[in-house]
Amino acid sequence: MLNKFPLWKNLLVIFVLAVAALYALPNLYGEDYAVQVSATRTTTIDNSTLEQVEQALDQAQIVPKSVVIEGDQVLVRVTNDSDQLEARDVILRALGNQYVVALNLAAATPDWLESLGAEPLKLGLDLRGGVHFLMEVDMAEAVRKIQDQLRDSVRTELRDERIRYTAVNRDGNDVVITLRTAEDFAAADSYLNNRYPGYDEVTDSDAFSIRLRMTETKLQETQDYAISQNVTILRNRVNELGVAEPLVQRQGADRIVVQLPGVQDTARAKEILGATATLEFRMVDSENSMLEAERGRVPFGSELFPNRQGGNVLLKEDVILTGDHIVNATAGFDEYQRPQVSISLDGAGGDKMSLATRDNVGNPMATLFIEYKATGDRDAEGKLVFEPLAEVINIATINSRLGSNFRITGISSQQEAQNLALLLRAGALIAPIQIVEERTIGPSLGQENINMGMQAIIWGFVMVLVFMVVYYRKFGLVANAALAANLVLIIGVMSMIPGATLTLPGMAGIVLTVGMAVDANVLIFERIREEIKAKRSPQQAIHHGYDSALSTIADANITTLIAAIILFAVGTGPIKGFAVTLAIGIITSMFTAIVGTRAVVNAIWGGKRIDKLSV
Repeated sequence: MLNKFPLWKNLLVIFVLAVAALYALPNLYGEDYAVQVSATRTTTIDNSTLEQVEQALDQAQIVPKSVVIEGDQVLVRVTNDSDQLEARDVILRALGNQYVVALNLAAATPDWLESLGAEPLKLGLDLRGGVHFLMEVDMAEAVRKIQDQLRDSVRTELRDERIRYTAVNRDGNDVVITLRTAEDFAAADSYLNNRYPGYDEVTDSDAFSIRLRMTETKLQETQDYAISQNVTILRNRVNELGVAEPLVQRQGADRIVVQLPGVQDTARAKEILGATATLEFRMVDSENSMLEAERGRVPFGSELFPNRQGGNVLLKEDVILTGDHIVNATAGFDEYQRPQVSISLDGAGGDKMSLATRDNVGNPMATLFIEYKATGDRDAEGKLVFEPLAEVINIATINSRLGSNFRITGISSQQEAQNLALLLRAGALIAPIQIVEERTIGPSLGQENINMGMQAIIWGFVMVLVFMVVYYRKFGLVANAALAANLVLIIGVMSMIPGATLTLPGMAGIVLTVGMAVDANVLIFERIREEIKAKRSPQQAIHHGYDSALSTIADANITTLIAAIILFAVGTGPIKGFAVTLAIGIITSMFTAIVGTRAVVNAIWGGKRIDKLSV
């Protein structure tokens, strides 16, 4: 008998290896030091921006490798890190704060490869360098906001229903409503019954009070919403920074991990990500005495806040609108060339603003800016304690009924207007966050990790090559060729998968795969030896060796693949990276060991009659 593959199988092997090699090729070209210029909502990237950047670099006598527009960014490639830092400073001075200028690393892939969709393998933070933030979310503040919204909603609805009440206040996680008479109590009890899902109604007919108590399910939903919404908002803020391949994900019950690979200057990232700001629009309390409030006698239903321009302002407690309804905010100048921020609201926000200002034309309305900062202390549960720092940044008389678009003025500088607009359009965080851990990995350390990982792969690869050649002779050479093809397949497949990132644990997975990849060939070759000892012909030995070992190879690899899938499903970032490369390595090694080597063996020995095998 002769061992021959049909033509389509040989073509399949060649095609798979050719595609993998093509998509693995960009990894040989490396990366360039780059400066990335991104537009904000108030600006655009066009040829004039490109010309400004080129002129600034030319005046500073910096010779870039290239300056091009890629998408909505200007990308400046330079030869070394010192030129990169100098170019960043020069571009910042030329463009000012109208653009986001960030340090980054750009792939040096040729255009013809990019036209085919081939991109280099994405490297994780530990290999590429960058910054890692671990953020903690203030869950108590998230719950407080929900309860404040419920309190305001109950007040409005009871007034609309003409049900008289003495007070509607928040008490911990409850909202307590005190009615005036028994009739009001009965009407409120009937109206509020089952009106708010997630709240249990506890009544006290003697005190004419109704307590809306948040259920545990509602509390958990609120906390999950706060985390998921903050993750979304942080992703928006990262996009504003123009960072490629960022990682923003939840970790545990109240923490968020943010990793920005390639970012070398972390000051801007920390400023934008760590800030927790929102706006509240409230009416100014012009009916009560400011002097009495400053002496400590603040009237019921009002609060005293400092004014950024100096002094204090007495505001109504009821919030007209919060920053949650802001869909866009752009910095600019008013007719007197003073900094301003133009704000656009969503539909619900526009309705609220319109309703509130309809009956307050001629009255002053204040814009309250609130920023939450950690005090450094922790509560009894070990959670960080946040302190709200609030100040009035603008007071304006309502001249007409407002809608979904308006502006705020009274901002001290254009830089402050830019930062405020960026924070507001990226989203107001549902709950304050605090950076509890910050790690910066320089590109030199990332390169050192790459070099050490590559050494581990190369030494493991070489030792396996030597062993296979010494022990299995010519068949060992075939196995070595399959091992090299397996590495190409792993890199090619990972480069093709969107979002796949190679980390240091992922390189460990590749090293492990190098050792495991020859297991299948060892089983096949040992089976061929046994068939030869059983006096079978070389062609029969090859045929039975591959067929008999197939079930054993499949069982061993499938169980390992299941373990890799479980690691990916339940593991965190580093473990997921290891699981991905391990799973891909298992699949590609089965292809190269079973299909690839048999195609080579059939091509060399399968088509002719031989008396002896070098195995």
